[in-house]
Amino acid sequence: MIPIDTDVVTLSRLQFALTALYHFLFVPLTLGLVWMLAIMESVYVMTGREVWKRMVQFWGVLFGINFAMGVATGVTMEFQFGMNWAYYSHYVGDIFGAPLAIEGLMAFFLEATLIGVFFMGWDRISRIKHLLVTWFLALGTSLSALWILIANAWMQHPVGSEFNPATMRMEVTSFSEVFFNPVAQEKFVHTVSAGYVLGAMFVLSISAWYLLRGRNLDFAKRSMTVAASFGLAAALSVVVLGDASGYTVSLNQKMKMASIEAMWHTEPAPASFTLFGIPDVQQRTTHYAVKIPWVMGLIGTHSIDETMPGIAELVDAAKGRIGNGIQAYDAMLMLRQDKDNPQAKATLAAHDKDLGYALLLKKYVDDPRQATPADIQKAADSTIPNVPVLFWAFRIMVGCGFYFIALFAFSFWKASTRTLDSQRWYLRLALWSLPLPWIAIELGWIVAEYGRQPWAIEGVLPTALGVSSVSAGQVLTSLGGFVFFYTALAIVDVFLMLKFARKGPDGLGIWPPAITAIPSDRP
Repeated sequence: MIPIDTDVVTLSRLQFALTALYHFLFVPLTLGLVWMLAIMESVYVMTGREVWKRMVQFWGVLFGINFAMGVATGVTMEFQFGMNWAYYSHYVGDIFGAPLAIEGLMAFFLEATLIGVFFMGWDRISRIKHLLVTWFLALGTSLSALWILIANAWMQHPVGSEFNPATMRMEVTSFSEVFFNPVAQEKFVHTVSAGYVLGAMFVLSISAWYLLRGRNLDFAKRSMTVAASFGLAAALSVVVLGDASGYTVSLNQKMKMASIEAMWHTEPAPASFTLFGIPDVQQRTTHYAVKIPWVMGLIGTHSIDETMPGIAELVDAAKGRIGNGIQAYDAMLMLRQDKDNPQAKATLAAHDKDLGYALLLKKYVDDPRQATPADIQKAADSTIPNVPVLFWAFRIMVGCGFYFIALFAFSFWKASTRTLDSQRWYLRLALWSLPLPWIAIELGWIVAEYGRQPWAIEGVLPTALGVSSVSAGQVLTSLGGFVFFYTALAIVDVFLMLKFARKGPDGLGIWPPAITAIPSDRP
């Protein structure tokens, strides 16, 4: 094992967090906007009305800018597994590398080819063929996200793998278990649905801006109608699928769920949900808590008689697992000296699931077998993530989710009654709601990733042990380079998005004056 340099660990985590959060500004918009394009083009092919083709072409321009930025930021993020997380890559690369490689093939070959045909094929292939390209592009972006989320879900719930003492690494035992990991399935549908909400809000907000300025009225109303319908279905899906995702978390990551709720001690079933409160880490209590009976128990267990363990009880359970892990660690070292030692094999087989808990001690003592009760207590306490951050991030995210349902439902009603431009306060509300899906999505990733700490791989590899053998100065230099590079990309992206959005379809020549005269009484 490498010695732990807390500065290197902190800087490496900060660098990966910044690049991942920045990259995911682009991914969900790609996921959502491409399906909006597919829907609009389907209407064009079915009706033959030129106005729908023009809509696809305009929103396609903004989609293309976003897609290019997403690819540029995604490539640099993957390099960090070698730069900053070399031991992580060595320890779990046999498992983590496969879905990552497949995602790369999907993104750089399938998506890149299809997006080229999408932009260049309007006058070169038939309507039906172009529509198929658009739908395959939408499917390809979702499949690309699937493989990344399979890799990430394995970090949350490592299935289909085992520790091999001969190679000192985790290795795949069942790729089908990795692929059909229940966490992966729940995470995938929840994440792509959130992307659909963002895509719908993007179209809704920019269209509202056009209506506020009296520009491209027919274009904007049609776009808002599609966005309202698609967004309402997506927002409802996010809430339903988020509930399923929460249930999966409560089964496999009990400490994360307890920290989200700031549940310091086990409550009688069914547990209540804390609507508001101020978590106090030092006293391990939540001040001014406003609780709703039964709700957390129903979310976390889908029953009224199952208890959800609190943080204190989970820390006690971690202490027991650390003790078992020390036995596994001792057996592992014995097998390194004598690979055929039957007693060591039996001991490791009995306790290998807790080996990662012994590795938590490496932060406090060089040899986990020499750990004192105080060291074990520190390691057990370290399994508690940052409770206040998770508590508030989750509640703001959920609050945004219910707001999206209300806004899209109202928008759907306005579209159905053909009164989208009748109330300027509604158009301003739709416009200023544009940042909220991004905020909710980023908070969702903070809950997912920050809530997993101190683990890089839940229960298997502590984050502190996954870093590369580099100095803090080297990481700080690369961090500065990433911040500079990503800031420059952000400026370029915002500039291009604002430039083309302000130009509008008329300014780009996509929506000539003859098109604006089309009656707007037909959807």
